[in-house]
Amino acid sequence: MKLLLIHSDFLEYEQKEKAIKSAEDVQKEKKRVEDCLVVFTCVERCDEDSPAQAVAGAVKEIQDVANQVKAKKIVIYPWVHLSSEPASAGASLKVLKELETSLGAEYEVHRSPFGWYKSFTISCKGHPLAELSRKIKAGEAGKEEVSEALKKEETLKSEWFIIEPDGKMNKISIKDGKIIGFDFSKHKKLEKLAKYEMQKSRLVKQEPPHIKLMKKLELVDYEPGSDPGNLRYYPKGRMIKALIEDWVTQKVLEYGVMDVESPIMYDFEHPSLKKYLNRFPARQYTIQTPNKKVFLRFAACFGQFLMAHDATISYRNLPLRMYELTKYSFRVEKRGELAGLRRLRTFTMPDCHAFCKDIGQAKEEMLVRFDLADEIQKGFDLGRDDFEFAVRVVKSFWNENKDYVVNLVKKWGKPTLVEMWDKQFFYFVLKHEWNFVDALDKASCLTTDQIDVENSKTYDLKFTDADNKQKHLIILHLSPSGAVERVMYALLEKAYMQQKQGKNPVLPLWLSPTQVRLCPVSDKFNELCKEIADKIEKKKVRVDIDDRVESIQKKIRDAELEWVPFIVVIGEKEQKSNKLAVRFRASGKVENMKPDDLIKLITKETKGKPYRPLPLPRLLTRRPVFYG
Repeated sequence: MKLLLIHSDFLEYEQKEKAIKSAEDVQKEKKRVEDCLVVFTCVERCDEDSPAQAVAGAVKEIQDVANQVKAKKIVIYPWVHLSSEPASAGASLKVLKELETSLGAEYEVHRSPFGWYKSFTISCKGHPLAELSRKIKAGEAGKEEVSEALKKEETLKSEWFIIEPDGKMNKISIKDGKIIGFDFSKHKKLEKLAKYEMQKSRLVKQEPPHIKLMKKLELVDYEPGSDPGNLRYYPKGRMIKALIEDWVTQKVLEYGVMDVESPIMYDFEHPSLKKYLNRFPARQYTIQTPNKKVFLRFAACFGQFLMAHDATISYRNLPLRMYELTKYSFRVEKRGELAGLRRLRTFTMPDCHAFCKDIGQAKEEMLVRFDLADEIQKGFDLGRDDFEFAVRVVKSFWNENKDYVVNLVKKWGKPTLVEMWDKQFFYFVLKHEWNFVDALDKASCLTTDQIDVENSKTYDLKFTDADNKQKHLIILHLSPSGAVERVMYALLEKAYMQQKQGKNPVLPLWLSPTQVRLCPVSDKFNELCKEIADKIEKKKVRVDIDDRVESIQKKIRDAELEWVPFIVVIGEKEQKSNKLAVRFRASGKVENMKPDDLIKLITKETKGKPYRPLPLPRLLTRRPVFYG
């Protein structure tokens, strides 16, 4: 069965004439339903063998969407053209009637007559969940792979606190929609994080600003030819993504990891893997291969743990650091939670594990990794003002390690949100998160590290200690930057918020696709621009030339719209003086500089950062338009 769901201000329809002989025998009428979820549907041939399962699957999907958009009225509208293999008329009508009955217990249900040509007018509400499609396969309804940990997470009850850097502990709760127990007057973003986490609502009801920016800047876009949550990266976006990957990997290698690579799919029935699946709060993509049922990885844990299991490890090797930049990881996030670069189903995750001797060594190592993450985030111009810190901890670990957790908060330097569980629900006993709060007050975790006390036993990961005895390891799970896509999201959201404050939005200079734009006032200065560009490019600076037949004002305006950091007009004056009038995007100021001085300024600011060449042809006239 195929469903097309439109959340509508209204649907108005009128029967015109029968389309088939077996059409329902009803009187012609004009009908209008206000504020409803319209379900255009086609029962398919494959549904005829298991109609009850088809109905059950459709009811589940419709209820899920209706509850998300808070619709109380549902209109079932038969539309045979949704499928090239529709079921017979008799089977279709039977399924539609059962669907109407099943939904009628909870909603006000209207069903458009079956087998008629109809005229209709519909008004779509136009929010992110207003237009959705679903495909139900009889026999597969209800078989989504959901981990036990995810099921528990949905019912998990916690105590919440704000811990201040001096160790003061403030218990907080929500009353009448407000958080009580701590004065947030100087910590508004922390208040937003606390409310977001305590209410546990991940649905997106408004398009995040970064989505328009990622398209407008020709970085990233949705890919309609793929599954939702899988994106396409245009040349500029791919370059930014690659540089982020290079930077994180560079710093992690300096930290002393062993860089490895592992498969993206694993045996669903492998005993250790299956146990871990049910301890990790994520939904899986599953595939039936010619040999077995497999799942696509949602982290690098599987591959690294299996490697560690087969390795011979001595206490002298510890802490043993292993790293993989996973291209790609997969999680079947709920459709209503998907939002541009913020939450996807396919993403690139820098995943760094440290295998430690005991809790003491793990705590020491976590502090080293904290500093590593700090250095990496500062490389993106993301610092304490951009993040809010959160700690999740099991009460027993807290009781034994309170000073350590408070020291983490002190190291952070700002009040911190703490979620405390009475019992251990997951594989970790302590987890810290660096959360970015965006323009819509949604919080997203970037950096995170966890102390895992369970998976060493699950995977039978052991080391030989100094007493020549085999002992289980303690594992740290670090993503030093968070998913690469989420870093891009944070940078774009931060730029948007800067713009709302009256500042010119910018990306870090080393990530700007074009760092210098040369704008000749006329064609006769194109050759001079090429000479200057050659000189600049030799110093590993990305420079391009606007050789279009446009006014200089338009060239400058377009460069501004592309967020080019340095815009240089080239004309008679520049040719004679050998100086450049450089427009600084960040400040809006114009300074006269020699080409060498501009090069020095850029190379100084980008020192130590990875470099990639210009992702598009140097001349703007040679470039395709990917969006707009």
